[in-house]
Amino acid sequence: MLDKLKAIHDRWEEIGRQMNEPDIMTDVKRFIRLSKDYKELTPIIEAYKRYDTIINHIASAKDVLYNEKDEDMRTLAKEEVDNLTVEKERLEEEIRIMLIPADPQDSKNAIIEIRAGTGGDEASIFAGDLYRMYVRFSEIKGWKTELVDLTEGTVGGYKEIIFNINGENVYGQMKYESGVHRVQRVPKTEAQGRVHTSAASVVVLPEADEFDVDLKDSDIRKDTYCSSGPGGQSVNTTYSAVRLTHIPTGIVVTCQDQKSQVKNLEKAMSVLRSRIYESEYQKYLDEISSKRKTMVSTGDRSAKIRTYNYPQSRVTDHRIHLTLYNLQSIMEGNGVQELIDALQLAENAERLKAAGE
Repeated sequence: MLDKLKAIHDRWEEIGRQMNEPDIMTDVKRFIRLSKDYKELTPIIEAYKRYDTIINHIASAKDVLYNEKDEDMRTLAKEEVDNLTVEKERLEEEIRIMLIPADPQDSKNAIIEIRAGTGGDEASIFAGDLYRMYVRFSEIKGWKTELVDLTEGTVGGYKEIIFNINGENVYGQMKYESGVHRVQRVPKTEAQGRVHTSAASVVVLPEADEFDVDLKDSDIRKDTYCSSGPGGQSVNTTYSAVRLTHIPTGIVVTCQDQKSQVKNLEKAMSVLRSRIYESEYQKYLDEISSKRKTMVSTGDRSAKIRTYNYPQSRVTDHRIHLTLYNLQSIMEGNGVQELIDALQLAENAERLKAAGE
């Protein structure tokens, strides 16, 4: 492992030197790629430096233990060796996980699409509950959310809502939310107090930047129309809403959140770029999934991943058979991290097992 860490350290230093070269600094695309690589390697380098320091301290303590005649000094040295050995083993496990190739999209922003499924009006209300949960979770994480498009439900919530989340390693956290979310509760419209089951699907896409996908203007048909959603006085009076159709793939994206047509176009282009990019990214997920029979994040949108049972205040994640009895905290965004941490831990265990096979 030390040889591998030293090679990574050499690569990290080489990237640092390249980033200061005048030719690289003027090549924006290459400079951005190098900056991304440098940033991703930095945590490994910091762990390597801590690991190297611990090894040196263990060697020094062992030298005292084997050569010092003073019994008190030998006792202190033995305690230090024992403590540092535990820390060394913990750090080795941490580094092993770091050395597993990461999903190349983890550091990207995310585009979230929530759609009401089975359950009629109650499904739309639940889709709205999920949207508020993710917005609150994003606020707790210090991420920024931006609405892209929505279709409101008949009695509340949303039939569909699309929004961006921007921040550090957003996709690496939010990707675990892709799939079908099921709710069991008594709807407000239920007169006899019976528990109904409804569902909403969540799709999480890594936000593609302009370097990931080369979109040609000739391949895109742009239509504008009057906005029907939020937007103040501009609603239904100006052609601010945008609909983009990617002719080669047939993908259609709409955005009417902003008063400005320019801003709506910018958001719509981002979503369109990400949906096209996702088709290639899905091939990566399929390839990885075929190698791991129990992979946590397969990208399968039809998979039922989680159930929210209100009468029992229970949330069950079916991928890792985890049940928590803090539904209210989760719906307020506070308990979401506990679910994601458990899913990440399970996936890391799978990845370590796969790496050892």
